[in-house]
Parts: sequence; C-alpha cells; structure tokens
Amino acid sequence: MSHPRIEEIYAKLEEIRLDLKVEGYVPNTSQVLADTGEEEKEASMYRHGEKLAIAFGLINTTPGSTIHIVKNLRVWLDCHTVTKLVSKLYDHEIIVRDQTHFHHFKNGLYSCNDYW
Repeated sequence: MSHPRIEEIYAKLEEIRLDLKVEGYVPNTSQVLADTGEEEKEASMYRHGEKLAIAFGLINTTPGSTIHIVKNLRVWLDCHTVTKLVSKLYDHEIIVRDQTHFHHFKNGLYSCNDYW
C-alpha cells in the first residue's frame, strides 16, 4: 500500500476485473484456504502479487510489449486463468517465472497447453 502509484494500480485492477467479468470469467477460489465467505475469498484473490504486477505492467507499457514477472511461489490456478485472459484482452505477452516453471502467455494461450 506504500507504492507511490498504488491508486493507479488498484484502478487498473478494477478495470481488469470488470473486463474479465464481461468475458465470462468466474474466479476459482478452490485454492483459498481462509475460512471466509465466497466474496471475501474473491476479493483477496484480486490482490495477489502477480495480479498487482500485471496491473503495474499494464500501466507502464505499451500494447504488444512483454511483461515479465518473477515470484518465489507457484502460480495459482486462478491467476493462471486471469493471466491468459489478460494477455488476450490487453494485447500483451506475459511471462511469469515461479519457483518451478516459466509460464508464457500470449493471445489468450498458454505455451504448455494449460499444464501448470
């Protein structure tokens, strides 16, 4: 919350959320272990690190450019789905490096046929 552009980042996250909803995206909260209601689980998922990084990348790059994200934990299934859709909707190639894999997204497709 201390980032100087946090308001822009959260505004972009909200734009992404609305665009995904129009595309028919439904959050997959099966990996959220918190004992909370479905709305709270969905809200917490929108603030995941890679989603924040994607929003930051979108406000700082031009369409068609590549966004690189490096994280030390495995990508969640829901984040994987969101990243595929964002790569299509916003015309960006997105490469995510997690603890075990490189995940390459382009035009709504994942390079490894959705094996995550």
